[in-house]
Amino acid sequence: MDHVVIRIGPYPLANKVILAPMAGVTDLPFRQLCRKLGAGLVVSEMVTSDVRLWNSRKSRNRLDHTGEQEPRSVQIAGGDPQMMAQAARMNEQLGAQIIDINMGCPAKKVCNKAAGSALMRDERLVADILAAVVEAVNLPVTLKIRTGWCDEQRNGLTIARIAEESGIQALAVHGRTRNQLYTGHAEYDTIAEIKQQVGIPVFANGDIDSPHKARAVLEHTGADAVMIGRAAQGRPWIFNEINHFLAHGELLEPPTLHWQRSTLLEHLDALHGFYGDHQGVRIARKHVGWYLQTLPGAEDFRRSFNRVECPSQQRQNIENFFTRLLEGDLAA
Repeated sequence: MDHVVIRIGPYPLANKVILAPMAGVTDLPFRQLCRKLGAGLVVSEMVTSDVRLWNSRKSRNRLDHTGEQEPRSVQIAGGDPQMMAQAARMNEQLGAQIIDINMGCPAKKVCNKAAGSALMRDERLVADILAAVVEAVNLPVTLKIRTGWCDEQRNGLTIARIAEESGIQALAVHGRTRNQLYTGHAEYDTIAEIKQQVGIPVFANGDIDSPHKARAVLEHTGADAVMIGRAAQGRPWIFNEINHFLAHGELLEPPTLHWQRSTLLEHLDALHGFYGDHQGVRIARKHVGWYLQTLPGAEDFRRSFNRVECPSQQRQNIENFFTRLLEGDLAA
């Protein structure tokens, strides 16, 4: 693959594999881990544009960028141009370096508030929001969309053109309509069409879960980069795997159990440290479930692990589980 450097404003990206923003997943510990394991850019969880809600613990955690590498990209969501502009300005003051606008989230609670992918039904409002946010900050602004609202209204290309005219500096496109949620298969023809019609970097997103798939999608769409979402859950090393395959055309050896154990324990410690014991233990449960899902004995382990309330006990249980795996105690 070619080595053209992708830029978002003044920021060059390290490579063409990007971590997608995922609510409840791409918190600071996970972003830092993905960055360390080869993600060229990571995007924060969606932050509401209603700044009155920012005093909640959840929002405070989402707005925390302590020790985070540049460029720091923060995603905001909302349906009111002035509120979105204010949220963008406040994030700029809090250290954001790229503002990402969410018009891709299909979740009901987001769409019912006329935010996320629901905005794609109202092209005029899209233009107003993009113009207001671009105007509000001295930062590059990026946008994440879907291919359209539904099959009959696949207006991703129109929205992409509006985005480019509004001064948006990169566009991520998920290869499904809003109505598909995460069902069926992503399609990449619309992404290819958008890439041909706009001059800004385009990132392809949706169902990219392996190095082979990443290369195929890049070739099919001509996109500048791929954006990885659910496939990174429990497998944050997928970024290195894809980078290596794009560069050399060969697959990396799968990570050893020893390495997986140390990566998982590092992630666990970071979650406990970031959220504190009580909340860290709860949030660790879903991540641990994802890491172990393909390993033998994972189902039984997870049931007991989810009852553990103490950080050091969580750590001990994981060490014991891997020791049993390494000693061949848990048959596949």
